[in-house]
Amino acid sequence: MLKNDLFLRALKGDTVERPPVWMMRQAGRYLPEFRALRDKYDFFTRCETPELAAEITVQPIRIVKPDAAILFSDILVVPRAMGIHVELKDNLGPIIPNPIRTAEQVNQVFVPNIHETLGYVMDAVKLTKEMLNDEVPLIGFAGSPWTIFCYAVEGKGSKSFDTAKGFCFSNPVAAHLLLQKITDTTILYLKEKVKAGCNAIQIFDSWGGMLSPADYQEFSWQYINQIVEALAEETEVIVFGKGCWFALNDMAKSKASALGVDWTCSPRNARYLTGGDITLQGNFDPSRLLSPIPTIKKMVHEMIDEFGKDKYIVNLGHGILPNIPVDHAKAFVEAVKEYQK
Repeated sequence: MLKNDLFLRALKGDTVERPPVWMMRQAGRYLPEFRALRDKYDFFTRCETPELAAEITVQPIRIVKPDAAILFSDILVVPRAMGIHVELKDNLGPIIPNPIRTAEQVNQVFVPNIHETLGYVMDAVKLTKEMLNDEVPLIGFAGSPWTIFCYAVEGKGSKSFDTAKGFCFSNPVAAHLLLQKITDTTILYLKEKVKAGCNAIQIFDSWGGMLSPADYQEFSWQYINQIVEALAEETEVIVFGKGCWFALNDMAKSKASALGVDWTCSPRNARYLTGGDITLQGNFDPSRLLSPIPTIKKMVHEMIDEFGKDKYIVNLGHGILPNIPVDHAKAFVEAVKEYQK
């Protein structure tokens, strides 16, 4: 039994004494303890070594004390397992030296044996669960098929992902085949994460906001929804689409347990667009953690008042920035724990 199950109760829509809180990318670059490991080991070594991944996952639980842990990993472990070569360079982000631009290349991408290619992730989950000692739940995650597709086709990060979008529009058969392969792999991967011990799953659609509402339905949401449908019987699923406020109404009709909201959508609009009955998560602007601590606490309390304390998980509207002082991250979490209504 978990000593702190507030996060899982909020996901289920139970009445709670206060909302739970965690932060996207909380296991990461703003922590000096993380940077010490980063200086010793390259990125994928950290991801692929269960002892390192588990230690990094647990660091913020010891230091910042949120109500849930999220496994340290990366969305790009999935394409790597599918035969797509990915390099990750600090300060440059992900690089795919041979991006997928033809139907022939799509045909070479395969749905892998998860145990052979991603077994190290399951080992990290099991080790992390031991280290957490039932203190808080553990969240597993994956990128949305569209977001993985963007990197695979573009070959690197982008402000607009025009090459990835162009591939969809000029070669839709191959694009849908690649998206389906990513989806099938992601379902297998996340099911194994749940078996290994993850208490909930989050799907990150980082680049969904690049698509028009109609294209979002065709190239992103239908694939996310396949994952939600496949996982909903086994665990709680959170869907977070950055810049995807226009899809919140459709998302709310799915089997997702909660929906993430970025800082460009107000709590009131998010409740309105989702029908007011699903758990929402978000949506503090990560840059706002650079505000003075009293301002952070005041804004957090106002945010909770606007969302309401029930069916709500306090989080940022995207990942925590590397330049956030640790005391400010702590203040964000403490503000939630101090909240009284």
